[in-house]
Amino acid sequence: MAFLSEATRDYRLKLMRKMMDASNLDALAFTSADFFQFATNFATDVQVWERPILCVVPRSGRTFVIINELSTNHWRSATENDRLWVNAVSIYAEHRRAGTQIPLLTGWCDFVADRLEEEGLGKARIGAESVSGPLARAVEQLSGARLEPVLEQMRALRWIKNPEEIQLMRELAALTDWVQDRYRENIRPGREVHELDTSMMAMMGAEAAKRFPGENLEILRCWTLSGPASASPHGDGRQVGARIETGHSLINLIIPRLNGIVIENERTWFCGKPTLEQTRYFEVARVANQAAAHAAVAGRPVSGIDDAAQAVIEGAGYGHLIFHRTGHGIGTLGHEYPHDMAFNSRPLYENEVYSAEPGIYVYGLGGFRKDDTVLVGKHPEVLTKAPGDLLSQTVL
Repeated sequence: MAFLSEATRDYRLKLMRKMMDASNLDALAFTSADFFQFATNFATDVQVWERPILCVVPRSGRTFVIINELSTNHWRSATENDRLWVNAVSIYAEHRRAGTQIPLLTGWCDFVADRLEEEGLGKARIGAESVSGPLARAVEQLSGARLEPVLEQMRALRWIKNPEEIQLMRELAALTDWVQDRYRENIRPGREVHELDTSMMAMMGAEAAKRFPGENLEILRCWTLSGPASASPHGDGRQVGARIETGHSLINLIIPRLNGIVIENERTWFCGKPTLEQTRYFEVARVANQAAAHAAVAGRPVSGIDDAAQAVIEGAGYGHLIFHRTGHGIGTLGHEYPHDMAFNSRPLYENEVYSAEPGIYVYGLGGFRKDDTVLVGKHPEVLTKAPGDLLSQTVL
């Protein structure tokens, strides 16, 4: 089942209300796209800095949202297809025109204040991501209401996945494994990396149509860095026209988002037989990835994932070639919470999900990184199962 049902809504609402009870809050207010989708199951289709959105989840009472008129038909379609978790919606316009009485963007703060009052929250303590911006100006109009900054507590709501979310992640991970197989078939000397990646995106879309018809797939990344460019983890800024050459190591990233859930799947490839030097770096990165995944055990510290990978790389004498932490949380976003893996000493919780992506970067030669999406448990589960051994990753 690729979509998130009301079972996930109920799970998340339970977490939210438990948080509100613990913090003595009357409601939570979400204004960013990712939290809005987390609370409503609606894939936000606007930039919130220019078209603000709001989802309010009371401790008791109905959840309600305020959206821009641009989203009208999208919201209607999602409602008719039984994908939304919220029924109470108010819409505002962003320009004047004859024959409409919809509130305007220029009066957004007044409109929000009125809606809060109507929903019995005129004197409420409302937890929010931020206590500044348009929402703060709206709440200031209510003499008895106030905003409380609770971003860190909100982020914790997204740590632990329920069984439905985990199953969706497994299914999406299987799609990324399929795409890795297509890369294996299509890497060759002389091929332009942009052309390769766009063809892989097209194949992914066609395969997704078979596996997840009618669902919301966003292909965030099919991205390859070939040769010396891959020594910069996020590229060297010279991708246009870059081509694969015999002897290159390549790092490819496959990062899709399906119905608000993300998976990461990254591999290091070789175009032609690798040198002994390349092989050494590759094997150290591969073993470090395995160590990181094996450390994703419930009850052990979050930082243990990074520690395990770092110990392997430093033990091989390559510590000076590490340029980033081993990974991060994965879920509603690709870089999900917690984002401070290397310094976070709290225990891992069962059913959290992390990337395990240690890397080694050698200027002038290339990068060597293997990234798997890993489910925390008594026995960690690696969700991305594409081969990562040297033989499988060498294209002759």
